[in-house]
Formats: sequence, C-alpha cells, structure tokens
Amino acid sequence: MVKSDAEAEGVRVDKWLWAVRLFKTRSLATEACRRGRVTIDDVPAKPSRIVREGDVLMLRRAPAVFTYRVRKLVEKRQPAKLVESYLEDLTPEEEKEKSMHRNLVIFARRDRGAGRPTKKERRIIDKLTGNT
Repeated sequence: MVKSDAEAEGVRVDKWLWAVRLFKTRSLATEACRRGRVTIDDVPAKPSRIVREGDVLMLRRAPAVFTYRVRKLVEKRQPAKLVESYLEDLTPEEEKEKSMHRNLVIFARRDRGAGRPTKKERRIIDKLTGNT
C-alpha cells in the first residue's frame, strides 16, 4: 500500500481543522490558532503546525473546550457524513452541555422607540441572561 504525501508527512493544523468541518473557512481556523485557541498535546499550535494521526487537539470555543483525536489525515474538505472517519470526539458531556447553553439566548421585549434600557432595566436583563 502506497501512502500519499499527506499521510507520510502530516497536514497543517489549520487545513485539517477546515477539512473536517470544525471551522467554516480556513482563515477562521488560522485565526483560532493564532489566538491560542487550538492546542495539540497541550502545546499551543501555530497554523503551520503539522498534525499527525493519533494527535489530540483541544479547541477552545467559549465557554467550552472540545477535545478531538486525529484518526486520519486529510487536506481537502470532506462531506459531513465522512467527518467521523477522520476524527474521534473525546469531549466530555459536561463541556458539550456548556456549549448548548451558549446557544440559548433570552430576548427581552422592548417597545419600539423606548430607547436604551435604564440602569434598573439593565440589571433585570442581566439577571435574566445570567450576566451578573
């Protein structure tokens, strides 16, 4: 069996993150690496860092930290159905629940033209949304 160049040498972390659909664009994956939100084996990863099979990636997306193991290397973007064959999700359930709460948004109803909320109204809104 002949290995491709990607399998023999590895793949850039930003390219792999984009290919397995953890980021919508490669530039977003690159930016996350530059900001220190991606670590490989507990070491912050630069966008050009090479990923190899078996590496454990931690991706910090507030408020949760997601953990993945690289199963296979890939350079081209994959269909969503095939993503599971390229990565193994090691994220604990508590972290997944944290991310679900981020998507829960509470909207306060205000009459049109009522202007900005007063300090008292702002405190009530913050109490409802948990931003205390």
